[in-house]
Amino acid sequence: ALVATKIWTPSAEEGRRQAARALAFYGGFIDLYQVHNLVNWRAHLATLEALKDAGKIAAIGATHYQASAFDELETVMKTGRITAIQIPYNPRQREVEARILPLAADLGLGVILMRPFGEGGLLRTIPSPADVKPFEPFGVHTWPQVLLKWGLSEPRCHVAIPATFKTAHMRDNAAAGNPPWYGPEERQRVLRLAGAA
Repeated sequence: ALVATKIWTPSAEEGRRQAARALAFYGGFIDLYQVHNLVNWRAHLATLEALKDAGKIAAIGATHYQASAFDELETVMKTGRITAIQIPYNPRQREVEARILPLAADLGLGVILMRPFGEGGLLRTIPSPADVKPFEPFGVHTWPQVLLKWGLSEPRCHVAIPATFKTAHMRDNAAAGNPPWYGPEERQRVLRLAGAA
């Protein structure tokens, strides 16, 4: 398992306290520490860089969930101070395809997909078993798996974080994280089933 967490506060001092608490909670080391929603990112990046230099974190990232903040996210990405971003991406939320994903690929940044189910909106209407069946050769058998594989089949994306509290859902979700990946035809079929094409 990799541990990822976030600083999320306007206060630089509180950000340092959050980091200290998280490090204590996770045994003194965090794989990925992110500035959440770009809140006070300049101060927090300095805190995280010091922790990275001290060997307490492995990588630094930044997150945002609103397309209106993507200009600022691009600015942070171009600083060279982060190695990962966390952004929303699903069949109905594809704004990142225009600029964020190409820039992340150009800069060699890791990409974490949040909201792969559209905060549950994509799970309110489940396609029929017959509609899901063509995806079985890709190792997926449920609509949530189909959706996760859609995002992970975008080569500029590396990991998805579907929220769940249920162990069975976690296992089901994990099954979507293995190849083979969808091609353009399968990805387009998912868009149609999701009402996004």
